[in-house]
Amino acid sequence: MNKYQYKVQGVDYDVEIEEVEGNVAKVVVNGVRFDVELKQPINPASTLKKVRVEAPKTVARPSVAPAAAPAAEKPVAAGSGQAIKAPLPGTIIDLKVNVGDTVKQGDVVLVLEAMKMQNNIESEYSGTVTSITVKAGESVMEGSVLLTIG
Repeated sequence: MNKYQYKVQGVDYDVEIEEVEGNVAKVVVNGVRFDVELKQPINPASTLKKVRVEAPKTVARPSVAPAAAPAAEKPVAAGSGQAIKAPLPGTIIDLKVNVGDTVKQGDVVLVLEAMKMQNNIESEYSGTVTSITVKAGESVMEGSVLLTIG
């Protein structure tokens, strides 16, 4: 296993390359596992010299609008599931829901700490929590699926 530490635009990344089979590398970035498909196979016995880690994208924060009539809720069709994804990399601080809980659009479903700030992650949909893919204390990357509303 090869371990690396990177700093990209001021953000620290701990990267572990667990194994390489053909053109797929099993990589852990800040505790989150990824299967990385390489454009061409590499020799796993060779020493890896470069690993490209993309910097997190800047997340635009919506401005807070004055209190108005509540927006129409987005219901989720039966049999479907909508993923709630991490808007930025961080650490899960608190889960506010459990599988089977009913949530409404705008309900806080978990708290994500990023850059020493706690961010309430709200459901974009109304429905029932069908799966939770993270736990408190776990690090997540931007775009990671946190839970599913069905």
